[in-house]
Amino acid sequence: MIKHEVKGMRYMDRAEERIKEIRSQLEHHADLYYNKDEPEITDYEYDMLMQELKRIEEEYPQYASPESLTRRVGGTAKPSAGQPVRHRNPMLSLQDVFQKEDVFRFVEGIKERYPEAIFVVETKIDGLSVALRYENGELVMAETRGDGIEYGEDVTENARAIKDVSTRLSEALPYLEVRGEVYMSAAAFEAVNARQELLGKKTFANPRNCAAGTMRQLDSNIVRERDLSLLVFNIQEIRGRRITSHLEGYELLKSLGIRVIEHYFSCSTAQEVWSAIEKIGDMRGNLAYDIDGAVVKLDDFTIREALGSTAKSPRWAIAYKYPPERKESRVIDIEVSVGRTGKLTPTAIIEPVRLCGTTVARVTLHNQDYIDKFNICIGSVLLIEKSGEIIPKCIAEIPEKRTPGATVFKMPDLCPVCGSPVVREADTADMRCIGVSCPSQLERHIIYFAGRDAMDIKGLGEASVHALIEKGYLRDITDIYRLHESKDRLISGGVVGKVKSTENLLAAIEASRSNDPEKLLTGFGIPNVGKAAARALISRFGGIEEIEGASLEDLMSVSDIGPVTALAVRRFFDIKENAEMVRSLKDLGLKMKSSSAGTGGGVLSGKTFVITGTLPSLGRKEAEGMIEQNGGKVAGSVSARTSFLLAGEAAGSKLEKANRLGIPVIDEKTFLEMLSTPDA
Repeated sequence: MIKHEVKGMRYMDRAEERIKEIRSQLEHHADLYYNKDEPEITDYEYDMLMQELKRIEEEYPQYASPESLTRRVGGTAKPSAGQPVRHRNPMLSLQDVFQKEDVFRFVEGIKERYPEAIFVVETKIDGLSVALRYENGELVMAETRGDGIEYGEDVTENARAIKDVSTRLSEALPYLEVRGEVYMSAAAFEAVNARQELLGKKTFANPRNCAAGTMRQLDSNIVRERDLSLLVFNIQEIRGRRITSHLEGYELLKSLGIRVIEHYFSCSTAQEVWSAIEKIGDMRGNLAYDIDGAVVKLDDFTIREALGSTAKSPRWAIAYKYPPERKESRVIDIEVSVGRTGKLTPTAIIEPVRLCGTTVARVTLHNQDYIDKFNICIGSVLLIEKSGEIIPKCIAEIPEKRTPGATVFKMPDLCPVCGSPVVREADTADMRCIGVSCPSQLERHIIYFAGRDAMDIKGLGEASVHALIEKGYLRDITDIYRLHESKDRLISGGVVGKVKSTENLLAAIEASRSNDPEKLLTGFGIPNVGKAAARALISRFGGIEEIEGASLEDLMSVSDIGPVTALAVRRFFDIKENAEMVRSLKDLGLKMKSSSAGTGGGVLSGKTFVITGTLPSLGRKEAEGMIEQNGGKVAGSVSARTSFLLAGEAAGSKLEKANRLGIPVIDEKTFLEMLSTPDA
């Protein structure tokens, strides 16, 4: 029986079985990294799996395969992100090394054959690799690495939106192709995640994921907003100029207006190369962007050509990967902060330690499940690691070093900011404050309240809400309807713009007072209560106050309202501050009762419609609005619960399914007649 010693574990299975297991893991994680930008493990963990696979394949070559990731370059081209484009020059990956001895072996092996060889050591930026093609000095194509050999993705328009990308060179060379790394600075990453949190959207795990995901957006305006950067690290092909070395190429690129790698060193010996690697390692924590290693390249192009490449990697370059730096530190306190979405995040305050060139004094603990996993308490000694060279994280708690008598930390039951109850969201480990007037969430709450799906107050967007809060005009949602009292000061201070902008905003606020109560209910931001749920609740109870007085059982009896949503509604109205807000909004003239209350909720009450095809005169949104205003529901797909299929020209599969299920099919004329018929 074949035995392997791998990462401290003894494997008694056959080598072939272990190879299959590792390949399966790597395929999974490579897909998450290259194609979905959602990695589950660190780069270092991925690299260690890859190295293990290489060792076993070398020891048992009979199990090696051309399809193995050890012989492939990257991911696949994603048609959804852009049109596939064929590479003019392969975008190969580099051979990774992890030991000083490996670096010396590489350098000295080349020096034996080419004693005059010079090496360039430069930063390896952790981002998304792209190639830029220029014809006659004009940018004509930007492509991602994709599979690295044949196809990548066309991301030209997105590349044009990156401030560092030169779209026109200072010299009209017939052809130039360069390769670089798209990345996101730490400051830009923090700004994007802050915006995502404000809007209640999913935040990004790290700058690399964010940069890669951004480049795959179909809207280049998003690329521009997220402030991506690019540094070029290689000339892939050039015509109209003879370049003999890497360093000479960098000087040419800079003269053409192309931004190249900022930190690089020319070295003659293996020791000089290693010293440069150490120097780059020392600056990791002080750079504005993530790096995951240092690249060692031959400077001379003639020697590069002589050495050539394997199917996956050039023989004239390697990438040294820095091992994760880890330090121990004691937890001296645990603080709980409340984010813009109401999420409570515990943070360990630790005795300061130096990691990757920076001082670390705080480590996020994420949630209660994370704390329980590591059994963390005030007085714990944690093993800390810098993830992605930026974010410090806990690797383990060291029980034998814990302060005697220390107790495990538990998250609070009440919001530390506003004192409202804290609830754990269904199917997540997140704890959230449900106080609608919580100062930490105020900006997000108001933006959502004023949004199109809620009260639809035009002019009350991110910028104006931020300004109004900052200037002290908005302290809670009810203050929206008191802004007219400060009209003159708003205009003179230019808080939301000039006279016309202020007047338009106040007019929109005034108009929103008469909105149907389902919009108001939606605007409260109760978990799981969107437009459809709000409509169902108002249709059943007739008004906001009636919903407030309903029991949990009554709420659960409403169609499409499950126990999780019913509990969220009940919790919301049980909070004293929320109930007071509802009273204040009523006193301010907002509509609390549906105009269709007591009439069965409208002529379409209880009926569910699906719309397909192109209607003769009504737009899709217009028809949906008419259905909802008359008490009906709009669904996206046909089912046994569908009451009617409203079909126009070019109706497709939905029509076929409706006919198959025996669902009544109506046209626009019949639909309009239903609206005018009380007993429809």
